[in-house]
Amino acid sequence: MTLLISLFAAIVCTILWYKRENDEMKLGTLCFMFWGASLMWMGDAIWEYSELHEEFFTPDPADLLNDAFLGLSVIALAMVVWLVILLIKDPKGTVKKALVKK
Repeated sequence: MTLLISLFAAIVCTILWYKRENDEMKLGTLCFMFWGASLMWMGDAIWEYSELHEEFFTPDPADLLNDAFLGLSVIALAMVVWLVILLIKDPKGTVKKALVKK
């Protein structure tokens, strides 16, 4: 479930990044974070399948729920890191204008 959630986020983010002409909102950085998480979960899935075999394809509902929460937590953490990067880089100058105005 974590792999599916992170792959979905990576694909959506990549499509949004590809449609934009410039990367002023740093969507490329967000794509790298999501694709990195997807590769990590792919490695985890391969390792888990080599260890558990049959149980990998028939998980318990509680395990599915835990994996879904973990996947959503990873997406949320990546979004928070991306927002911090945006606030620091301030591509549109919004933060600078707000600080100078006060």
